[in-house]
Amino acid sequence: MPDLSMRRLGMIMEPRAGDPNEVEGVLNPAAIRGRDGQLYLFPRLVAAGNFSRIGIARVLFDSAGDPTGAERMGIALEPRADYELSATGGGCEDPRISYVEPLRHYVMTYTALSHRGPRIAIAISDDLFTWRRMGLATFHPYRHISFDGVDDKDASVFPELIPDPSGNPAIALVHRPLFPGTRPEEKLHQSSSGSLDPYKECIWISYCPVDPKDGSHHVGEFVDHHRLACPSGLWEHLKIGGGAPPILCRHGWLLLYHGVHNIAPSGTATRKLCYSAGAMVLSREHPNNIIYRSSKPVLVPEGDLECHGTVENVVFPSGIDRRDDLGAPDRFDIYYGMADDRIGVARLDMPATLAYDPRGDGYL
Repeated sequence: MPDLSMRRLGMIMEPRAGDPNEVEGVLNPAAIRGRDGQLYLFPRLVAAGNFSRIGIARVLFDSAGDPTGAERMGIALEPRADYELSATGGGCEDPRISYVEPLRHYVMTYTALSHRGPRIAIAISDDLFTWRRMGLATFHPYRHISFDGVDDKDASVFPELIPDPSGNPAIALVHRPLFPGTRPEEKLHQSSSGSLDPYKECIWISYCPVDPKDGSHHVGEFVDHHRLACPSGLWEHLKIGGGAPPILCRHGWLLLYHGVHNIAPSGTATRKLCYSAGAMVLSREHPNNIIYRSSKPVLVPEGDLECHGTVENVVFPSGIDRRDDLGAPDRFDIYYGMADDRIGVARLDMPATLAYDPRGDGYL
């Protein structure tokens, strides 16, 4: 059975000429439906010196329901808190947003960049336009693993409460700590025979207990953890990490993620990084079980817009929209960064059947 694949619909945002907030790129947006049914993007807007804000834009569609562009509507978050600022700048970067139904709030996870490095920050909203910062996510240790002081990014939350390792409902966060030595730039120069550390090179699910009386006010302290997935294929052997937030499909929780490998461009010995997109499906009832994992990437960099820009050879999924508005729940539009410079959209149509992995680890 063939793997999942995507069909490109085109670019919908690029830096606006003359706008100082966007001179270094518009990329990696969150995508979420508002209470009005409209689809909103929250792109990372990069000013000079890699100073990033999170914008707001409304997606425009043609008569067939295909996205064609975006109308800018202002700024959602800009660096203000101490954990978003450094001596030379700072940043609010790469947001993901889920509407967490039991909390009746939109929950944004984003990368806060300060002198301490990238960390996961959380904000909540009930209307998408006014956001309240909840601070940095904190993590209890897992066995011999401490997450304190470790760079972390590309996080997202499930839109429903998920059973934690003890079976209690919790807010569940997908994230990928960047332990020392596991960045793709570091692994690029390591011996190819180096062993994989299954604890420090994986995507994790971490769990935040919910206060049934006031859960929305305590999002951020994650006390239990589960190792979800490590690099498997050659296209992701240098790193895997989060992508678009988990979203329900007919088979379970669809999770788009990113993988990194190295390539040698024609005519040069210099090896460069390449970011592609992969897909997993997690069990609806027990999301710590992978029931499908694409053996090949579902989207790889192609063409000038994805292979040339601020960072070459990058497609980076960060937003997803299930097309319930068209009566097409098996259709998903994925919004992604193109070469860390622009925003594109591609379409994934979920087939009626998938090649399930009976072992539950997704490695087919």
